[in-house]
Amino acid sequence: MSDDFEIAGVRLKSRLLLGTAGYPNQGILRDAVEASGCELVTVSIRRVSLEGHGANTVDILSHYRLLPNTAGCETARDAILTAELAREALDTNWVKLEVIGDRETLYPDTSELLEATRKLVDMGFVVLPYCNDDPVLCMRLADAGAAAVMPMGSLIGSGMGVANAANIEFICRRSPVPVIVDAGIGTASDAVIAMELGAAAVLLNTAVAKSDDPVLMARAMRHAVEAGRFAYRAGRIPRRGRAEPSSPQMGLVGS
Repeated sequence: MSDDFEIAGVRLKSRLLLGTAGYPNQGILRDAVEASGCELVTVSIRRVSLEGHGANTVDILSHYRLLPNTAGCETARDAILTAELAREALDTNWVKLEVIGDRETLYPDTSELLEATRKLVDMGFVVLPYCNDDPVLCMRLADAGAAAVMPMGSLIGSGMGVANAANIEFICRRSPVPVIVDAGIGTASDAVIAMELGAAAVLLNTAVAKSDDPVLMARAMRHAVEAGRFAYRAGRIPRRGRAEPSSPQMGLVGS
């Protein structure tokens, strides 16, 4: 049974998006991406080599759809310049937009993020902005033309999972564009929860790259995202404050 989802007219079979930073080596990165089953991988334009000297992330992952990101940018201007560089170098108009407002928490600068989103959309980019778990901001980003919104589960690299499930669920229910939970995923159960809340997809990096066995964790995340999506579609039973027997109480032996 097909359960593809769509971003800007592009259909994707895998609902797991994977980052490419922090792996022990390029061989493990390649094997982990393959084990994850993902089709879309993020690359930081400030980290990868674009000059063609030796093996680099772009070469290794050339048969995947690349999603360049603007990691490290603190202003709309810097993010737009980085996106333009990525479009020229990688021949893609897709961009994961990051505009960081605080170095300690890595929270987005919401005003700069909105400005950059509007301008990049006007310039023909497919914009996927990383944002905080604010339903109002997510709606404004969608109204500005974002092809998807990427609210944080919790602090980047923290492994704390989905810190505010109610907000994520509300964003998923209201959003006119796909919601991709990004940041904070620590293990497979966190990915399941994000998908059960109604997310279209999950993007993660550190949980795989910094695990003891990145290839095995990537495989676990693949199954976790699939399981969470199936559970969301199936619909969970209501929570009750009392026991309710699963078998009929009539006709018991001795009754």
